[in-house]
Amino acid sequence: MKITKITPIAISLPMTKQLKMAGVVFNSSDNVLVKVETDNGLVGWGEASAAPTMTGETVESMMAALRYLTPHFIGRNTSEFNKNLAFMDFRLYGNASAKTVLEMALYDITGKNLKKPVAELLGSVKRSSIPVLWMLASGKLDEDISDSKQKLDEGFTSFKIKVGSNPIDQDIDRAINVRELVGKKVQLSSDANQGWNKDDAIGFVTGVGDALSFIEQPILGSDVDGMADIQKSTVVPIGADEGLHSIKDIEHHKEKGAAQGGSLKMIKLGGVTKAYEAACLCDKLGMNVNMAGKVAESSISSAAVMHISAAAPSLKWGLSITKQYVAKDLVHNPVIINSGQALLPEGFGLGVEVNEEVVQELAINK
Repeated sequence: MKITKITPIAISLPMTKQLKMAGVVFNSSDNVLVKVETDNGLVGWGEASAAPTMTGETVESMMAALRYLTPHFIGRNTSEFNKNLAFMDFRLYGNASAKTVLEMALYDITGKNLKKPVAELLGSVKRSSIPVLWMLASGKLDEDISDSKQKLDEGFTSFKIKVGSNPIDQDIDRAINVRELVGKKVQLSSDANQGWNKDDAIGFVTGVGDALSFIEQPILGSDVDGMADIQKSTVVPIGADEGLHSIKDIEHHKEKGAAQGGSLKMIKLGGVTKAYEAACLCDKLGMNVNMAGKVAESSISSAAVMHISAAAPSLKWGLSITKQYVAKDLVHNPVIINSGQALLPEGFGLGVEVNEEVVQELAINK
């Protein structure tokens, strides 16, 4: 089965509500899709967000990278995942998000051709229902409390408070008050998205005590020694996110005692294969895994995150798909979240059917 056509598409996804993370406010998400067609008439789709502060990529650079790779991939076999990844790296350094989009589409097509879900292409389906971590990202205590109450009633058992935009004492107050509301059995974490310096981070972890289940990326991802110092200051596990871009990064954090787990994203690691391999390594090293998408992505990318999560050896820190923050999804059959649990899409490949009319409606010229 050979690739005959690759079409990159830039889109802007409206969001259900404003999200505030480390001082940045999001009302929409600029993403890139790719539609891949093959000589036997099959079509596959991929999606990834632009993340300038995480991968150094913009929508414009992702579109350029995909256009650059396109002529080199025409005629290639979609199912040779490792060879295709190596070929991408040979032809183009970096550009992990752009490579993720293309590889995701190749998984989608291959699954359809072999009549298997992506999770089976990775290994096996170990779980088909996974708790979804709900973000509390208003930056305001009253809104977080209201949102928490609503989602508790809907069956959610995992929450993450976005911190780093307010004064430290306000973030501590939000965390403690939300914990009092949700109770001890609910998983409650926080994520600063690198928003603090080391002293502020230590002030936060000291102030919240044991109220949180884990604390994600309090300082710059490149400051591994600082992360280790923060971990020494608290009994709460510290997790890495922006600091994890490769297998070596995971090993380095483990060796330094800088993180007890991490948020694994395809756009940082460079695709479906590498994200799954990272999850396997974390399990081997005894590190906790949160499998995540970037805010916000449709059910195309969220389905891919689901399949990796379904095949991963362990998933103690839950699932952070983001299709629930998108006001208008791109598929006819969105990923289902029922009583706080995301259900693995049924069907072959990613298991979602793209609505090309909505894609064209939300497309932007880049």
